[in-house]
Amino acid sequence: LRHNLTLVRSLCPTSKVMAMVKADAYGHGLLPVAAALRDADGLAVARLDEALQLRRAGITTRILLLGSLLDTDDLALCAQQNIDVTAHDMATVQRIAANARRETLRVWLKLDSGMHRLGLAPAEFAIADRLLRNTPGITELLHLTHLSSADDLTVDTTERQLSAFTTAHDAADIARATAASVANSAALIARANARSEWVRPGIMLYGENPLALTHALPLRPVMTLNTHVIALRRLPAGAAVGYNGTWTSARESVIATLGIGYGDGYPRHAKNGTPVWIDGRIVPLVGRVSMDSISIDVTDCNAVAVGDEAQLWGPQLSASTVATFAETISYELFTSIGSRVPRTYVGD
Repeated sequence: LRHNLTLVRSLCPTSKVMAMVKADAYGHGLLPVAAALRDADGLAVARLDEALQLRRAGITTRILLLGSLLDTDDLALCAQQNIDVTAHDMATVQRIAANARRETLRVWLKLDSGMHRLGLAPAEFAIADRLLRNTPGITELLHLTHLSSADDLTVDTTERQLSAFTTAHDAADIARATAASVANSAALIARANARSEWVRPGIMLYGENPLALTHALPLRPVMTLNTHVIALRRLPAGAAVGYNGTWTSARESVIATLGIGYGDGYPRHAKNGTPVWIDGRIVPLVGRVSMDSISIDVTDCNAVAVGDEAQLWGPQLSASTVATFAETISYELFTSIGSRVPRTYVGD
């Protein structure tokens, strides 16, 4: 984590880093990750409870609460706990302005620059900016937007969004020097014009490069998911494996059963052939993923025994590669790991 944060800073040395730790730090563990990222300039979460967990744990780093529905009591709590809030519609803007007359708040005003998920339209953005800027209890007002396709360099969507944001930001920010925040991981990696005062890296902090095919970076995977062989059996040609026999051996085969399944968060839709690392090589998943186990073909391995360790993803096998076989993304793999999987944190 610290290595990857250092790499982020090397790409945008003049920007402040708002590290994304939402969704239990992308499944890596909110509090341990927050502690490891203590040198970040801020931590961003999606739920108020996540922000409060950080404060209860003694984390004093600046916290940004993204995209939540906040009532008056929530806003008062954010003010008391020194939690930055996001305004993404006019109703939220008005509640924030009313609350800020009683307690101070730092506010991030969000523009919908084209993703059409959260954020104000440009005309509303300008009105909201004037209202919030003229509310005395708002001690800092920042502008942000979110890019929908920054990981796709073949379309002009990102450039159109950047243009829309620049227009709205500049119109509202004449001679006011309001800080801006645009870049997610992909934009931070590939687009210098998106590296504004604040950047918001997410997946790259956890070691995944969303532009690995075009922009090589020495990121290090943070999560290694391991399990062990719990059974071995030798099967003749023509033997079916797993529920509904979706894989049949074409030769005499050695099949290892591993102690992990969809009950642990391993993707149930992983296909036959999904890679697993064992005995110093890649071997294929065979048969359907069960709740508590999967099967792999170790026929070509030198020697595999009950108790041997297998890597599902980590330094030897990227989560994004595994995700491709399950028709998903590494983000979902990380955030799906269940509570019964033991976690071991390495470092100080």
